Amino acid sequence: MNFIAMDFETASAKRFSACSLAITIVRNSQIQDEFYTLINPQTPFFWRNTQVHGIHERDVKDAPTFPEVWEHIQEFFTPDKLVIAHNATFDNSVLKNTLLHFEIEPPVYQTLDTLKTSRQLFPAFPNHKLNTICDQLNIDLHHHHNALDDAHACANILLYQANHFGTAPLRPFVRVVNR
Repeated sequence: MNFIAMDFETASAKRFSACSLAITIVRNSQIQDEFYTLINPQTPFFWRNTQVHGIHERDVKDAPTFPEVWEHIQEFFTPDKLVIAHNATFDNSVLKNTLLHFEIEPPVYQTLDTLKTSRQLFPAFPNHKLNTICDQLNIDLHHHHNALDDAHACANILLYQANHFGTAPLRPFVRVVNR
């Protein structure tokens, strides 16, 4: 399998307030590379978000803005690429809204949500939160809500699912993200 796993953390409930992003790159069913950055969202932080992920406004004051980050990652978001996330509805929305906020045309790409695949493949689990899935499958999740750790865990969840169930049950979950 070839795909990238992404995870965003946001400064507030505003979907354009990305303050960190991680990408885990998987080639030939092996994690090959990772990318992590803080992002200056140029918008105020809400205390609850900071409480969840631990990122403060002072941490991102010298970080790149999203348009600067996009220059380095846009190659991963093309119609032939698969981009996964745990609760992909959230992460895809953050990407789209952040791009629109900065007047950048959102790309078309394929996506898969490991939250949805986990609900289907592991119906007996107590819930399907990222940390629960990792606990149940013995996947390391060092710091939940650290974007890099979350993206890495998400990649490992999909790899586990493909290894134990094959790719056929996963195919119906692939969707195309349109502008």
